[in-house]
Amino acid sequence: MRHPEIEEFVVDTGRLRTHVRAAGSEGAPAVLLLHGNVASSRYYEGLMGALSPAWRLVAPDLRGYGLSAVAPVDATNGLGDFSQDVLSLVAALGLEEDNPLHVIGWSLGGGVAMQLAMDAPEKIASLTLLAPMSPFGFGGTRSVDGRPHWEDFAGSGGGTANPDLVARLAGGDRSAEAPTSPRAVMHALYVHSASAILAEDEEDYVDGMLQTAIGDHNYPGDSRPSPNWPFVAPGTHGVVNAISPAYCNLAGFAEIGPRPPVLWIRGEDDMIVSDHSFSELGHLGSLGLVPGWPGEEAYPAQPMVSQTRYVLDRYRQAGGTYREEVFASCGHSPHIEHPGEVAQLIQAFLRTS
Repeated sequence: MRHPEIEEFVVDTGRLRTHVRAAGSEGAPAVLLLHGNVASSRYYEGLMGALSPAWRLVAPDLRGYGLSAVAPVDATNGLGDFSQDVLSLVAALGLEEDNPLHVIGWSLGGGVAMQLAMDAPEKIASLTLLAPMSPFGFGGTRSVDGRPHWEDFAGSGGGTANPDLVARLAGGDRSAEAPTSPRAVMHALYVHSASAILAEDEEDYVDGMLQTAIGDHNYPGDSRPSPNWPFVAPGTHGVVNAISPAYCNLAGFAEIGPRPPVLWIRGEDDMIVSDHSFSELGHLGSLGLVPGWPGEEAYPAQPMVSQTRYVLDRYRQAGGTYREEVFASCGHSPHIEHPGEVAQLIQAFLRTS
């Protein structure tokens, strides 16, 4: 649903030509909304329309997504390229001049939000994490504290992306003819039930997926062979390598200071970020969907939700605060599946942060 109060513009920060959706009052406390992987700021329009105009809501498209410039992602920086892009945008817009920032991050954007808090904790007033990626990246780890299966982090990185989905994204496929069609992936994995996506929003969401830059330097990134199951290890470029535990480790979030309050919202039926994710090769191998799985002892599923809780518990032990809210009958997109309740939760949290 298009919201007439949302404006769109492009900001050249010197690092990146960034496309932005914004709403609310100029000069009001700023709320940054950071989107997920294979998506764009379009996925936040409903939430932006539901939040109070007393905030200045700013939702950028990350590099290589939406209508922002296609710029390479140096995976060896982890999520650093994205974090520094956001900090440059904040400076260009003067958002933190009077008040610290409230940051909302969904999925990949949740990881970027945590990296942002590690890079500039003094600029952050609060963090809302919507179905955030694990602090230990995506794939390749076996324990709540992020220990890898193999020294080369096999089972993570650009080579783990479904090649047919990548090809269909590159080809602009708008059909639902195959399980790997972007529209079918959105129906199956982004939400618990496809009926959660309003008909008037669906084409916009497909647009947001198809605006993902495809290639070795963006999505999914490059890869290299491995002698270890599943025989593919991360390369050094692109977003799926940037979220490999070879380069992405956000455990240091637990030690930041000052420590903004954290609201963690997730769906109990999330199939992407889960302790049994349908996008992670350990779990898929256990189901017989990836051949040669070496067994539970050698390659268990990544405990993504438990890893997030492990880091946030350490954050609490160090003096920070967090609150976990779990929605029933909800998948990977609480702000889309339960928009009113999520907006109320976030609104109350922002007012007391």
